[in-house]
Amino acid sequence: MRRRTFDWLMSAGGVVVTVVLIVAGALLFAGYSFAHNQVTTQLSEQKIFFPAAGSEAITSLPKADQQAMNQYASPVVNGQGQQLTTGPQAETYANHFIAVHLNEIGGGQTYAQVSGKALADPTNTKLADQANTLFKGTTLRGMLLNAYAFWTFGTIAFIAMWAAFGLAAIMAIFAILGFWHLRKVDEEAELMAPSLHLHREAV
Repeated sequence: MRRRTFDWLMSAGGVVVTVVLIVAGALLFAGYSFAHNQVTTQLSEQKIFFPAAGSEAITSLPKADQQAMNQYASPVVNGQGQQLTTGPQAETYANHFIAVHLNEIGGGQTYAQVSGKALADPTNTKLADQANTLFKGTTLRGMLLNAYAFWTFGTIAFIAMWAAFGLAAIMAIFAILGFWHLRKVDEEAELMAPSLHLHREAV
């Protein structure tokens, strides 16, 4: 194969790879934007606010949960903390606020466990109320964690987007250098010419 042909194929291949990576980066950005916009829109509509810093709602929590909640407890807006609008906020609220109260209500038991007991004892109104509250809380917690998962997928897409664009830039440089080198190669130069010459001498 002629060296010019080889260089042209490699450079053209670099251009193709660059275009593919740019398209992939654009699609990843679209995925990131869609995921984050959807989560923000849906959560904003729920009008959930973190308790204010120093309020009993936070100080009554275990220390680790207090620390997690305090990062969103200020600035205070109308006596409340920040509005819940992002995936990380949803994860914090679900695991460090709702989960704590669910654990207190059920005494460490899940909705399925309490519900089973309530069904076995239909006259026990306390168990029925606990099961009802646990169901609502568990449902809300699950929805918030789903929002967090969707947000995380978007964040991963954002990181992958920059990786794709970075690789596209590198491939574009290699392709440009390849075409630049192509102009300097002799038209008659063979890619494997030195090896073939040495082989003929050995024979």
